[in-house]
Amino acid sequence: MKTFSEKIKEAREELKLNQQQLGELVGVSKRSIAAYETTDTKPRGNIARKLAAALQVSVDYLLNDEIADPKYGIEKAPYIEEARERLGSKAAKEMDVLLEQNVALFAGGALDQEAKDAFFEAVMKAYLKCKEEARKTYGRKKETD
Repeated sequence: MKTFSEKIKEAREELKLNQQQLGELVGVSKRSIAAYETTDTKPRGNIARKLAAALQVSVDYLLNDEIADPKYGIEKAPYIEEARERLGSKAAKEMDVLLEQNVALFAGGALDQEAKDAFFEAVMKAYLKCKEEARKTYGRKKETD
């Protein structure tokens, strides 16, 4: 098992980036990157996502010491980000859980990337439709004069 610090450093070196360059890609200082690589310091939300994107690995891989595959769950990222952009961080977390739980339905079977994308797209559409309907029904009512 690799730690967050080891994963950051290894991924950065594989991309032949120095700490300064990675910091610039992520929007943090070289000092922050050095801290991530040498201490137990972990970035929060948005910085973790930017770090994963810059290093071309999944957020799940970076933040979970139990995950050894750098690409684990990376196919979920666009759907999670769309949920975050449209409905906020709570929706992104819900989408992540929803996709992760539903992928378990295919345990033991192999899906090609096209089938995974179609499945994730269908789940995403259903989730967003339900959320939009709930907002219409249960959202704040506009006051009339």
